[in-house]
Amino acid sequence: MIPPEAEWFQDRAETNQLAQLLPLEGAAVVEPANQALVGGVLAGMGGVGKTQLAARYARTAWQTGTVDLLVWISASSHSAVAAGYAQAAAEVLGTDPNDPEAARAFLAWLEPKPQPNPCRWLVILDDIVDPVDLSGWWPPTSPYGRVLATTRRKDAAMIGGSRRRIEIEVFTEAQALTYLKNALTSHGRTELQEQLTALAEDLGQLPLALSQAAVYLIDSGISCLAYRNRLADRTRSLSDAAPDVLPDNQNHTVAAVWSLSLDRADILRPAGLARPTLQLASAMDPNGIPEPVLTSQPALNYLASHRTCSARNQAEGSVSSDDARAALRVLHRLSLVEHSLDSPQPRIRVHRLIQRVTREALSPTGHADAMRSAADSLLANTGELRDDRIDRRGFIANSQAVINNAQGDLWTPEPHPLLSHLGAALGADCQFDAALKYFHQLVNATSCHLGEESRHTLAMRHNLAYWQWRAGDLRGAAVALRDLLGDALRTVRPSDHLILATRRVLANVRGDSGEVADAIGELTEVYKDSVNTWGAADSFSLDVRHNLSHWQGVAGNTTLASDGIREVLGLRHQEIDPNHMTEEEFDALLGGLAEFIELRGRSGHADEAVERYAKIIEELGQLVGFDNETIRSLRTSLAWWKGSAGDIPGAIAEYTALLEEESNLEAHHPTIRTLRHNLGYWKGMSGELPEAIDILSDLLKSELEHLGPNHPDARLTRIVLTRFHWEFGTVMELPPL
Repeated sequence: MIPPEAEWFQDRAETNQLAQLLPLEGAAVVEPANQALVGGVLAGMGGVGKTQLAARYARTAWQTGTVDLLVWISASSHSAVAAGYAQAAAEVLGTDPNDPEAARAFLAWLEPKPQPNPCRWLVILDDIVDPVDLSGWWPPTSPYGRVLATTRRKDAAMIGGSRRRIEIEVFTEAQALTYLKNALTSHGRTELQEQLTALAEDLGQLPLALSQAAVYLIDSGISCLAYRNRLADRTRSLSDAAPDVLPDNQNHTVAAVWSLSLDRADILRPAGLARPTLQLASAMDPNGIPEPVLTSQPALNYLASHRTCSARNQAEGSVSSDDARAALRVLHRLSLVEHSLDSPQPRIRVHRLIQRVTREALSPTGHADAMRSAADSLLANTGELRDDRIDRRGFIANSQAVINNAQGDLWTPEPHPLLSHLGAALGADCQFDAALKYFHQLVNATSCHLGEESRHTLAMRHNLAYWQWRAGDLRGAAVALRDLLGDALRTVRPSDHLILATRRVLANVRGDSGEVADAIGELTEVYKDSVNTWGAADSFSLDVRHNLSHWQGVAGNTTLASDGIREVLGLRHQEIDPNHMTEEEFDALLGGLAEFIELRGRSGHADEAVERYAKIIEELGQLVGFDNETIRSLRTSLAWWKGSAGDIPGAIAEYTALLEEESNLEAHHPTIRTLRHNLGYWKGMSGELPEAIDILSDLLKSELEHLGPNHPDARLTRIVLTRFHWEFGTVMELPPL
């Protein structure tokens, strides 16, 4: 029996792929050149509609008369396959279905034989659970027959020879929207398109989930928005959103459809690791989890402690990274995750509903353990040298997912470091508005959980003020930092790291505000206090000394500043192991080198600055690759000193190239603003004043819109633009400060 066609069946691209692989048009006999292509395997996660696509193909084949024999077998076990073949033998050959050789007789009958009117056949093997069940039981390759299988398995044994796999994905956004519209319209229901689109997104465009949601909406009479609110309600489980009567002869709700696959995955080698691996992955971003996160030491510790009891008794106590990768491959083979190996940085994708079902199966204690372990696993990878922007945004997406899925589990027994790391990552990615909004929320949440005088609350206030400074809100940052100092001194000692760190940031804010002498004075005192508390070689002391040298250079004392940076670099080299350098250590060392080069350039040695930057770029590029955010930042500095050294065409060419390479960034991104400003400046210095004025005028308009007139960048652009207008003999009315 071919399963009946689902209501509101959607044609899909996979339908065409199947028709091209196993064509039905024209003669039923496969041409000799295509004799190998007589089998198709529809593979994909549960609920994507594999059986429905196979049924459409089988029904079309029968109705068009391109097959003489159609056999549909539910292939959930070896015995089911053998019984299906035996029944076919009884109906076609007249054999006794109880004959143990009946199944083999049918397969032998399918073998191609020279005859004037060969039988054209199609065998459908639906829902193969284990490739072993078909070992030695696949229909034979024949120019007169076709085989089509459906399965969640992606094992190599499923394909090869005469069989080709077609990956079945979820609906596209357009298909999902059309499906929901058709389903609701047929019952006299209309909903706003944006709500239907959002519902499809909430359900990950999974056909099974969409069909059950549509029936729930129709049966309950509630609105799409109300249904979405129920889905979002963390006090309800996914099974609460299932209809009482499932549509289309379905046997499982969305909440139950993957349970058998996970049970089977957990018994495959490495036994007992698939389930805890999926638990960790269920906490993270469904669209891409870096493989190193799930093979990090915290992840391995979680897998070892949560391995199923029977498997734990048979295996050694520890779990290796190879074991974790093997568990990911098992989950991939059963279509529970997508483990991509076709990129330099393998990533794992998990459907959001599989994630939710997995999380809902955890006990409260198990949920908290999984969420904190996922957070630990993310942080375990932040100290490695990476392709900054790509990895940072992956870290942000996964951190947001973990924090959102953890609910309150990251606040006890104390706030997890991931909470503040996410805000810092947003700021480092120049998403300043998002970082400030996030830290505002974090300050309120910490105060609510732990109290206003808690050290954690004070630390979050420090983070907020820091990013106010980095975002250019110097006045707001200064006020926040002074208030923080007053409150913190009532709680902690003056020598506490929080106090010294706040004084350090406040001194830098004053320097950026033009109070350079005051910045130097305050940093001198902070440096003394830090050395007295932790020593001159401490990383914080070195950071303060670096800042102090920077402002000494700005004040014109380049000799003293250069000596300070040399000392900082020397101490950092002594403390850092080059073979195990963290990202923070790398950034600090590179920042010191860049500061020293800048000081050499400002002291009249522009040619030396060009030479040093070029050398660093070449050596570092060989290590991390030249298509790297850090390398592009160094090239930006190199271009400036090229112009200062007299190679203005070279500077213009470099800035133009960098703007092209960074074209994927928003127009108001700080990196783009810097490049446009410097390009405009050197265009003007080369005598191309009209073009320089155009570039800087557009830049100023953007800065005023996104930053405001008092931002340091907007002020600097206004000054340079006014100068070029004056040199060109034009007057431009600029917005007032």
